[in-house]
Amino acid sequence: MKRKYRIASYCAITLFCGLLAENNSFAQLSVSQLSGREINTITTAVPFLMISPDARGGGMGDAGVASLPDANSIHWNPSKLAFADKNIGFSLNATPWLRRLVPDIWLNYLSGYKKMGKNQALGASIRYFSLGAITFTDINGNVTGNYNPNEFALDVVYSRKLTDNFSGGMALRYVFSNLTQGVNVQGANTQPGQTVAADVSAYYQKPDLELGSRTGKLAFGVNISNIGGKMRYSDNADRDFIPINLRLGSGLTLNLDQYNSVTFLADFNKLLVPTPPVFFKDSIGSDGKQIIDRGKDPERPVVEGMFGSFNDAPDGFGEELREITYSAGFEYWYDKLLAFRAGYFYEAPSKGNRQFVTLGAGLRYNVFGVDFAYLIPTIQQHPLQNTLRFSLIFDFDSFSKMNSESKPE
Repeated sequence: MKRKYRIASYCAITLFCGLLAENNSFAQLSVSQLSGREINTITTAVPFLMISPDARGGGMGDAGVASLPDANSIHWNPSKLAFADKNIGFSLNATPWLRRLVPDIWLNYLSGYKKMGKNQALGASIRYFSLGAITFTDINGNVTGNYNPNEFALDVVYSRKLTDNFSGGMALRYVFSNLTQGVNVQGANTQPGQTVAADVSAYYQKPDLELGSRTGKLAFGVNISNIGGKMRYSDNADRDFIPINLRLGSGLTLNLDQYNSVTFLADFNKLLVPTPPVFFKDSIGSDGKQIIDRGKDPERPVVEGMFGSFNDAPDGFGEELREITYSAGFEYWYDKLLAFRAGYFYEAPSKGNRQFVTLGAGLRYNVFGVDFAYLIPTIQQHPLQNTLRFSLIFDFDSFSKMNSESKPE
């Protein structure tokens, strides 16, 4: 599909902002200065790493760090895989993006795991984000090229039980982002961005919890994801942080009776990257950079940026709290065959103002399972609104069991 200059320019602004770092007065300009409003959002390279890739988590308000383990746990919390109740799990997920505007932008996610005994598990996943076909034109409307920008991340995961109720996990990730396809931007030749990153996670569960006449399971999870090097798309550009993120939360599952169970989830997220400072208007220092009025210089090493992200907001601790996003999710299962889900996601207005309700459903039958999710924005438009997301789940344990039962004695 061909899109003309305006849409291409919009994509270019979004995708190439990191390339303009040689013009420091622009690259470090905060959103509040551009709009005149009290808005100070945090932006990073490769934000596709933060998109919920599966319909189950997407149907519960993007909550999942302490949900029951499945093949998509690699994204939410790799350490959960050690407690998976199946020996092998596999999932295929498809998420259309900006469906109301364009038909060919997709996020696809393939993940799976294999238990290695009772106490450990190995997993792998690949996330592919295709931005469709884009036709670029110059100021005179002449076509300068047809491009297919894309990004992907490849993960390998190890998870192990450290006690009967506690596990730890790590993921190693290679990230490739080819947004520019060699386009010359402001006189600079561009190139694909590449980096490596890691996740460090932990998971605790208390099974057989007695709550009155009912039993249940209490779980807690934490995952620090995308701990890795900065990324850039040109030798002349500054490097940008990738979305290093702290996710923590809890989950409570109640067994109502033999056939019915419910789960309640709560997740909290905070990006561990520098908050954009507020600059003095029309002021340039001797180093050619704008002079900071409030906040801290965002051009810091990765480790310093992570630890400093808790106290670098221009408006102090109150702004740091506004950088936390909240997810609440609910899941109901009937006989482990049919599921209904709902959730809510909240982000402060000054930090992006994403607020939406989600609905979802799931079905499991023998070897196969399917999940659906639907998002309803409550404040502003969202790239996933009016879009049906789906996941396919494959249970190889059931497949092996069916094969063994079909063999003649």
